[in-house]
Amino acid sequence: MADTDFGFERISEDEKARRVAQVFDRVAERYDLMNDLMSFGLHRLWKAFAVSVARIRPGERVLDVASGSGDLARAFAARGADVWMTDINGPMLARGRDRMLDAGRHLPAVRCDAERLPFADARFDCVSVGFGLRNMTHKSAALAEMARVLKPGGRLLVLEFSQVWKPLQKPYDLYSLHVLPWLGGRVAGDAAAYRYLAESIRMHPDQRTLAAMLERAGLEQVEYFNLAAGVVAVHRGYKLG
Repeated sequence: MADTDFGFERISEDEKARRVAQVFDRVAERYDLMNDLMSFGLHRLWKAFAVSVARIRPGERVLDVASGSGDLARAFAARGADVWMTDINGPMLARGRDRMLDAGRHLPAVRCDAERLPFADARFDCVSVGFGLRNMTHKSAALAEMARVLKPGGRLLVLEFSQVWKPLQKPYDLYSLHVLPWLGGRVAGDAAAYRYLAESIRMHPDQRTLAAMLERAGLEQVEYFNLAAGVVAVHRGYKLG
């Protein structure tokens, strides 16, 4: 069994899947509150920008991978899209489904692994993944699956933490590696989970590397948009063939 990263640790691939599941089992209940606190509410603007560059048209079919509590899915549905939510984590998917119902929307919610999507080829006009790719064990396999289920002319959208502007690296490290775990301990009762989430950002590919990964997955016209000085980036690529 090959090794992979879990934050700064090296563990087996099977162990990573189990431990990531445990992290999200524990944080699901206060996930949205912590998002607001950790980002000072900026995650809402980042997601709004991602939705704007997705260029969703009414009637399009959208797959939201690692949908979590459903912010992107809800925004796509508000634009008239036929949205499917998926997540590998049961409690997170249930939270997203319940929030959709509270908003008066009933969307299909499928629990599945992004590396093995249970959908036919060329089914969706747009596939999105927001703050989920870095938790996947085989990122290239997941990206290839997302490209597979895209229709020709469809686009893939990846919203994820990325590499911050170099002059801001030290204060960003201080905040994310020390303040966030403390905040997670005080608010969510789980400092370890938020320490992993902060460390996982450091192990995630930077903007250019991820763009190259999208290209290897079969996407073209790949571009990325830095937000908050590179704290977050939105990557977009098209399946033209």
